[in-house]
Amino acid sequence: MSTLLISDLHLHPQAPEITAGFLAYLERARGAEALYILGDFFEAWIGDDLLALGDADPSGHAALAAEVARALASLAESGTAIYLMHGNRDFLLGDDYAAACGATLLPDPSVVEIDGQRLLLMHGDSLCTRDAAYMTFRAQARDPQWQAQILSMPIPERLALAQQLRDRSGEANSNKAEDIMDVTPDEVVRVMREHDVTTLIHGHTHRPALHPMELGGQPARRLVLGDWQPTKGWEIRLEAGQPPKLRDFPFDA
Repeated sequence: MSTLLISDLHLHPQAPEITAGFLAYLERARGAEALYILGDFFEAWIGDDLLALGDADPSGHAALAAEVARALASLAESGTAIYLMHGNRDFLLGDDYAAACGATLLPDPSVVEIDGQRLLLMHGDSLCTRDAAYMTFRAQARDPQWQAQILSMPIPERLALAQQLRDRSGEANSNKAEDIMDVTPDEVVRVMREHDVTTLIHGHTHRPALHPMELGGQPARRLVLGDWQPTKGWEIRLEAGQPPKLRDFPFDA
């Protein structure tokens, strides 16, 4: 049986092609042992109470969240275990939505064992330590008191705040050097040593690649998932007795 890992779909009402591609992907995933979604599943997540709005939400976020939850729950009912991890866009995603999806929320980072392999799974944003401004925001965004304050706001205000944060992020990133927005090599080594693993899988950077490494004199590897586009997605597929396979695939295949 296969284990599938994806990240950085950035699902959004204004990106229906990616949503359609993902729903088709879930149908093809039936029979997989597990599906891991490693953060930035949604372009923005303003709180699990969004689901209760249904069609009363003119932004379309509630309808999208409900459609995705139904599809994931159907896959879970067929026997595939589903795991969700927070990203830098959907850090407010909570247990209620995970339950609606038939999924389990994983902490970032998490070590899992699949077919005898110890794998370190992360979203990847915490590895970008050279981006000091983002690391400051990340610490704030994961503070329970800050999150409670945001979740106490009316939903329209939260939607406006999410758009404001996205706009600021885009402006800030346009002025940053490329290496600042990539992982810090020393931090990668530190985290892998801390968790005693030789394989790290993450997303976030939108720079899909397999990076061979050496760790303590032993071969190691870092696999980076790509972000989904209107015409294609990215996955890592694990099969028994085989190394992880990173690939992109067109939605119309």
